[in-house]
Amino acid sequence: MKMYQYPSKDQWAELTQRPVLQKQEISETIANIFSLVETNGDAALLELSKKFDAEINNISVSKEEIERAYEMINEDLKKAIQQAKENISVFHASQKEEVQKIETTKEVICWRESRAIEKVGIYIPGGTAPLFSTVLMLAVPAQLAGCKEIVLCTPPDKNGNINPAILYAAQLCGVTQLFKVGGAQAIAAMTLGTESIPQVYKIFGPGNQYVVAAKEYAQQYGVSIDMPAGPSEVLVIADEKAVPSFCAADLLSQAEHGSDSQVIFLTTSLSVLNETIREIDEQIKLLPRNEMAQQSLSNSHFILLDTIEKAIEFSNLYAPEHLILATENFEKYIPDIQNAGSVFLGNYSCESAGDYVSGTNHTLPTNGFAKNYSGVSLDSFVKKITFQYVSKKGLKNLGKTIEIMAQAEGLAAHKNAVTIRLKKNI
Repeated sequence: MKMYQYPSKDQWAELTQRPVLQKQEISETIANIFSLVETNGDAALLELSKKFDAEINNISVSKEEIERAYEMINEDLKKAIQQAKENISVFHASQKEEVQKIETTKEVICWRESRAIEKVGIYIPGGTAPLFSTVLMLAVPAQLAGCKEIVLCTPPDKNGNINPAILYAAQLCGVTQLFKVGGAQAIAAMTLGTESIPQVYKIFGPGNQYVVAAKEYAQQYGVSIDMPAGPSEVLVIADEKAVPSFCAADLLSQAEHGSDSQVIFLTTSLSVLNETIREIDEQIKLLPRNEMAQQSLSNSHFILLDTIEKAIEFSNLYAPEHLILATENFEKYIPDIQNAGSVFLGNYSCESAGDYVSGTNHTLPTNGFAKNYSGVSLDSFVKKITFQYVSKKGLKNLGKTIEIMAQAEGLAAHKNAVTIRLKKNI
């Protein structure tokens, strides 16, 4: 980890940079995988699964496998998943909008209605951290939105099995089809469609750099994605009232995601800075994934600044996925936060709460995309259609304006579409 005391604003641009990934080789790999899947369908998926994950005979998850998964999960975990689902459902259901009909001009009525995206794809990483919590974060709002098909792909383990908690959460949240396919090939399958996996209209979910690149590539085929993404990250802002052990735990909770994750610690207190670093050194020894967390910390920055206002300014430039305000008077700083995926306020609002069960969504923009993207919400699973009704009187009220504008643009047919009605109206 790197420590800085009162860096100048000229240094901020460098300090807010993420680790650079090599993209050229990845892009070529993704193009090859898409070509294989487009040409060979399920056969390509089985071959790629054998190469990267496990040898399997069938990419579809059977009903028997789902039933076995239910039996394998202990009751405490089932209750935890159910409570998380309930909280996520309550928060996302509150995002439904009532239709508002607006009379913009007398007898000209305009409104907007939501329609679910009919077919969505969800990608869930397996491997070192099978993220069954992400099943909840994506399938729950998809179900609430009314998506007709919710297709889930996740890689099998070396024995060809899916983590039972992923299967349990998927069944609980209304996933309609489950497949044992991981990596870029899963994204290609949901983009293009195969004999088994249906083509979807929008793809959601996190993944490694190959999955992220594949989602970006999928857009060339007219498939939408939730957001651009990169490695997980957190930025913590702490004052003298922050608890160093809490700060260290929050920083490590993101560092353990992967060796390419990044954590940033900003504080106005030198003693809090030093104590937090000491806490990290102690806590990391107890983590099963400490080697991964240690590699992540090598990409990370610990910075002493003279005011919380400057820390907020730095954070807005960085645009973190997760922002934690471990400060005494956090309410006064809320209006100043411009760029962040999700914000955690006070010493007890740990980022883990948002990751699992508080109700907010943990699928968030990373890599600086919080400057122009929102995290996943109910809106991510719907599109908006505008409607309008113009009566005879309404067209008379607007007609002259339309004719003048159409004529000025040189679009005679546009003008005539109004003129012919106005003549009929007389």
